[in-house]
Amino acid sequence: MIYLDSAATTPVCEASAAAVADVLQHCFGNPSSGHFLGVQARRRVEQDRAVIAAKLGCAKEELFFTSGGTEANNLAVFGTVEAAKKYRTKKRIVVSAIEHASVYESAKKLENAGYEVIWLQPDRHGNIAPADLAAAIDENTILVSMMLVNNELGSVLPAAAVKGIIAAKKSPALFHCDCVQAFCKMPFSVKSIGADLVSVSAHKVFGPKGVGALYVRRGVRILPQHIGGEQEKGLRPGTEASALIAGFAAAVDAYDTAGAAKQIKHINSYARQALGSIACVEFNSDEQASESILNISLKGFRSEVILNYLSEKEICVSAGSACAGGKMSHVMKALGAQKDITNSAIRLSFSPFNTTEEIDTLVQALQGAVATLAH
Repeated sequence: MIYLDSAATTPVCEASAAAVADVLQHCFGNPSSGHFLGVQARRRVEQDRAVIAAKLGCAKEELFFTSGGTEANNLAVFGTVEAAKKYRTKKRIVVSAIEHASVYESAKKLENAGYEVIWLQPDRHGNIAPADLAAAIDENTILVSMMLVNNELGSVLPAAAVKGIIAAKKSPALFHCDCVQAFCKMPFSVKSIGADLVSVSAHKVFGPKGVGALYVRRGVRILPQHIGGEQEKGLRPGTEASALIAGFAAAVDAYDTAGAAKQIKHINSYARQALGSIACVEFNSDEQASESILNISLKGFRSEVILNYLSEKEICVSAGSACAGGKMSHVMKALGAQKDITNSAIRLSFSPFNTTEEIDTLVQALQGAVATLAH
């Protein structure tokens, strides 16, 4: 089996699995309980919170656990908008047109509710121009939501420019950055990108599914989107998933960002060169994109057909975001590319465990697919 879909999810690493099992078996108390088992569980959650916060470069008190990146994004968007109702007349939201569905659909819902949504359009390879960002933000803007690394193309967006533009425009806007595809994979901190809110997730970095976190800068006020408890300072009610949180922290602690980045860069470079030998291949990810993701199109062949062909050979790739559910991705549509490009897009996403031999096998399989399916 060859796994080239790490942007969708990753296997749980040994350290993470061991941490989950340890908490499930030996630290199973409710972190909100007052007895010694609850105190023990609370202490463990706070220790794990500190590990993840350190990787993000924030104080542990600024980190709030969620069920994953989607919930963190929803909480950031809707929580900010509800808290900003005090401005009344200020109803502009600035969002890139290639955000993850959890931000994109949230913005669509707010647009339908009467908010003015400015959609920042990308170039052919998913890049957003800082000049467009500057033109969109004004004194009526309450939220800017722009991811750091796009989940389908790997394009790196100009997140570090946002806060300066907000200040220059004297805007009250908060800046939310979806860092799910960047966390641990590239060096950054909440301060280096200047974000007020940052979303991350465990299962993209060899941690368990079902847990993520939202960084909320100290002093920033957003409103909870769930009711029923005082957990996470009332911002995200519900008993903390302490075992999953432990697995998240263990995965983060075990992740060698520098070492992984070096190997992934090598694999990406090798893949670009090898795939370039196939005549019908066009690269949708440019050279400036994150090395973790390489989006290509096999012109003349529909994505789902290639995906099924490779799957039969136990090669796992994606036709886009796993959250798209088989529908044409809004990200690919936003590129403005011809239909034969958008309809034939394939996303390869790498981990530090991929090898050049796996890339050779992939290329051979794609060559076979082109030869077989062309008839």
